[in-house]
Amino acid sequence: MKTCSAAYADKVSIPYKSLMNEIDLLQRTYMKGQMEMASDEKRKIYPDANLTLRLTYGKVEGYEPRDGIVYKYYSTLTGVIEKYDSTNYDFNAPAKLLDLYRKKDFGEYGSNGNITPCFLASNHTTGGNSGSPVLNAYGQLIGTNFDRVWEGTMSDIMFDPERCRNISLDIRYTLFIIDKFAGARWLVDEMNIVK
Repeated sequence: MKTCSAAYADKVSIPYKSLMNEIDLLQRTYMKGQMEMASDEKRKIYPDANLTLRLTYGKVEGYEPRDGIVYKYYSTLTGVIEKYDSTNYDFNAPAKLLDLYRKKDFGEYGSNGNITPCFLASNHTTGGNSGSPVLNAYGQLIGTNFDRVWEGTMSDIMFDPERCRNISLDIRYTLFIIDKFAGARWLVDEMNIVK
């Protein structure tokens, strides 16, 4: 019987490397086509954000991807708890977070008995933007970009301002996790928090 690492090497690693080599060769053809399209003055090609400094702008807003489907510009911890499933890795939550929610112990970071983990905005993001700071019009940190909505994943090819939304971790939730969940209030005390 093979070890896990040997099985991985045979079944995953070798085929993966082979496929990546094919993709690298095809990438040249793809980029050639992109550059030819970019030569048309009316078309803009956006760079991959990996290892580049890239700025984008937009506004915090929800969207309506299909008839009858409306997504608010924010999520709540209540929504996280509604989806809680201890048997599913993607929907599990630590006991301490559940306890803080039950007690509504959000400190100065929540409002109206809830707290906002994430928000949507019409900023055009791409691969490599995860972890990028999200600033307001005054240059203040309000969040951390980490993903795009499903309907906006096509934005590398075509940006549609009606449905392309990036997803950001709300800085208030970050501070809540640092302070109340992790018990590291001293870190928050070292920051210049603007309310």
